[in-house]
Amino acid sequence: MPPPGPAPPTGHPRPRLAVSSCLLGAPVRHNGGHSRDRFLTGLLAHHVDWVPICPEMEIGLGAPRPTLRLRTDGRIVTKDGTADHTHAMTALANDRIPAIDGVDGYVFKSRSPSCALLNLPRYASGLPGERTDGQPVDRRGCGLFAAIVTGALPDLPAEEDGRLNDPVLREHFVERVFAHARVREFFAGDWRPRDLIAFHSRHKLQVLAHEPSAYRELGRIVAQAGARDPEELEADYRRTFGRALATRPKRGRDTNALLHVLGPLSEHLNPARRRDIVAAIESYRCGEAPLSVPVALLRHHAEGEHLDYLAQQTYLEPFPPDLLLRHHL
Repeated sequence: MPPPGPAPPTGHPRPRLAVSSCLLGAPVRHNGGHSRDRFLTGLLAHHVDWVPICPEMEIGLGAPRPTLRLRTDGRIVTKDGTADHTHAMTALANDRIPAIDGVDGYVFKSRSPSCALLNLPRYASGLPGERTDGQPVDRRGCGLFAAIVTGALPDLPAEEDGRLNDPVLREHFVERVFAHARVREFFAGDWRPRDLIAFHSRHKLQVLAHEPSAYRELGRIVAQAGARDPEELEADYRRTFGRALATRPKRGRDTNALLHVLGPLSEHLNPARRRDIVAAIESYRCGEAPLSVPVALLRHHAEGEHLDYLAQQTYLEPFPPDLLLRHHL
């Protein structure tokens, strides 16, 4: 299937996103099939550059191929136990890490012995007391390739395809990916301390909605710009920023961020318009309206009043609007 055509310019960065190849429709699964994901190959494909990876194909296994299983001792072997691919998979993951370190996120295939992130069945390794009926010992496993990659890159936004069917998890992952891309692009340029201050200011409300304490920590890092080694400062900023965005925002923190926009905007609004926005924020706070409703009102009025400081807050548009996120209750 050919990729969708380019989307119109949005002002957003274009993230580089690693992905299990089967999720893009490549026939690389153990049975020779694929697991094409509609969101990834549809809406999201217009806005990202894919970096497809299939660890099992890359270590030389074909498609179709014998089913692999993860064992409780961490080995990845064929279902009948006749072939052990642990060493090859481990070497591939370690070899791939430097390139993956340059992407903005990773979507892994769920239930894959190489790529699953969570709840993967683990099978007996022959240890005393383990079941011998061929059924899983537990479902606490993580695919071998995914475990090595996420262990080496703990701040990289990563999700499984199945979890992206949850609108809350999908929105959070996409927000992290675009934020990661903005940080990457910023530090790739010829930045100066004043540029970092401006970047940090644009992200104020977005970071506050996720983790207020991280915003204060980021402020201390920004204050050291010009006095610290730039590479060390960049590493600290990127790490703290990424971990802040990894915290999923709660309704109360989102409400607080909305009120932070309304405060300086209020003096430019007549009473009727202000009442409309307050009502929309309250409806969101009570779970009666999606976040997109008060955000759209605030952004509209901030732009209409030419309040650039507010209108340029990434919180008001953290990702392209045609991704149709922030519409869930």
